Amino acid sequence: MEYTELGKTGFKVSKICFGALTIGPLQTNMSVADGAGIIRYALERGINFIDTAKLYETYPYIRKALKGWDKHVYISSKSYDYTWEGMKKSLEQARIALDRDYIDIFMLHEQESELTLKGHQPALDYLYEAKVKGLVKAIGVSTHTVEVVRVAAEREDIEVIHPIVNYQGLGILDGNITQLMTAVKRAHEQGKGLYGMKPLGGGNLITDVKTALNYAFQNPYLHSVALGCKSREELDYNICIMEGKEPPRELAQKVQAVPRKLHIEEWCIGCGACVKRCPNGFLELYEGKARLKNDKCILCGYCGSVCPEFAIKII
Repeated sequence: MEYTELGKTGFKVSKICFGALTIGPLQTNMSVADGAGIIRYALERGINFIDTAKLYETYPYIRKALKGWDKHVYISSKSYDYTWEGMKKSLEQARIALDRDYIDIFMLHEQESELTLKGHQPALDYLYEAKVKGLVKAIGVSTHTVEVVRVAAEREDIEVIHPIVNYQGLGILDGNITQLMTAVKRAHEQGKGLYGMKPLGGGNLITDVKTALNYAFQNPYLHSVALGCKSREELDYNICIMEGKEPPRELAQKVQAVPRKLHIEEWCIGCGACVKRCPNGFLELYEGKARLKNDKCILCGYCGSVCPEFAIKII
């Protein structure tokens, strides 16, 4: 496993960050025991960095996985709370649920613009106070926009940025991958800790997984890449790619054999872009949201590429 200094935080994190969203109730909904087992296997393989959020409901998985583990694991969590009191409650919930005295990184979740950052200033103020008290070690933001990366790069109170990064630019809300990487480069020059999300575009780039992963792992400005895994085999496969090795054929076959499905998030706004883009006519709008008409989806990922809310994933 490779390890890198996460900007100026002083954290030496693994090149792969375990993305906990995939195993939790919002996606595959594994049992706590099974999900914790995969996290524990990731730790044994050298991963020392876990990404989660209040929304993901995966704190119990992480707590169980860490029980009895004697090496430090960096945990990054996030909250949509925008008030001082709300952020305080979110941080306390995380500390209690994870049984931690402090959270290594706590972030504002999915910031959309400079305006939303300003609107969340009371929450940032609380996180700064919590850092002074030792309850948080670093403060950050996650985002799907170029604008927030640009703004956060220049702010002294934001130390870590978690942007969406994949080679096709899927999910970027206000630009393209070239514009995003210009902003990410600037943030890197400013000493920000940077770890990317969605290198496979929410599973929509799964048919070109090697290209997608190599783009993320070889990106000179990302210190780590958050990846969700549903199995030990997926994790082993990802580590092989990260290390520049060709995954054994047997391992590749096992990963390819894992059943996958199209997943439409609850926050779908029913714009209909995916319905129009589906080449087979398998999607429809029902009660204001997109849904599959049948079980014949071929998982081409075209629908996800046009979703403005990044609400369509292949899991």
